[in-house]
Amino acid sequence: MAMLEVKNINVHFGVIHALKDVSFTVNEGEIVTLIGANGAGKTTTLRTISGLKKPTSGSILLEGKDITNSSARERVSMGISHVPEGRHVFPDMTVLENLQLGAYLRKDKQGIARDLKMVYERFPVLEERKKQAAGTLSGGEQQMLAIGRALMSRPRLLFLDEPSLGLAPLLVQEIFDIIKNINNEGTTILLVEQNASMALKIANRAYVMETGSIVLSGTGAELMRSDEIRKAYLGG
Repeated sequence: MAMLEVKNINVHFGVIHALKDVSFTVNEGEIVTLIGANGAGKTTTLRTISGLKKPTSGSILLEGKDITNSSARERVSMGISHVPEGRHVFPDMTVLENLQLGAYLRKDKQGIARDLKMVYERFPVLEERKKQAAGTLSGGEQQMLAIGRALMSRPRLLFLDEPSLGLAPLLVQEIFDIIKNINNEGTTILLVEQNASMALKIANRAYVMETGSIVLSGTGAELMRSDEIRKAYLGG
């Protein structure tokens, strides 16, 4: 079943037509990736689906329910969580405080404690640094914190915007392994990523965006084999 359906979304920034009739689906249990050059509209797409930007027209359905006019907060309570580009951890707060903020809509204290333990098991470095200010962490550790914070809302659908941006190659592999693990444990993932080859390796399906439109789609493996994708995005 389609967990998320995006139907003919148009978004304008003043006179700029940023997204043009964007339509795609994310099925339950999948990793779906949006790839494309900088400025193609990938981040705007995520921001629109998570309620941070209003579409001019079109609709967004979560498990068949129209959420186009729901607030970002309502969407979090429906099970959508968004890890923004650039991580956006709260630098002056501790690692633990950042993680607790991820659960701000929840009231189940025991569940929160369980999930905190789960995040620490997945990211041991966060437990080691839980009393440290988040701003003192390395880029890779901040990315882990941003993902951990998103997991604290117990999402069914997780949006990741450029999770590998600015990370050393070794850490990129680690972050992608983590994304696969999160997916294997039952979270559906929509991934925006400049590192097309890494994204296509782990994605069930992929959509290619150019200047605000989706121009191509297929399985991750199909797009890996496509000559035009290789030339444009895989440096081959």
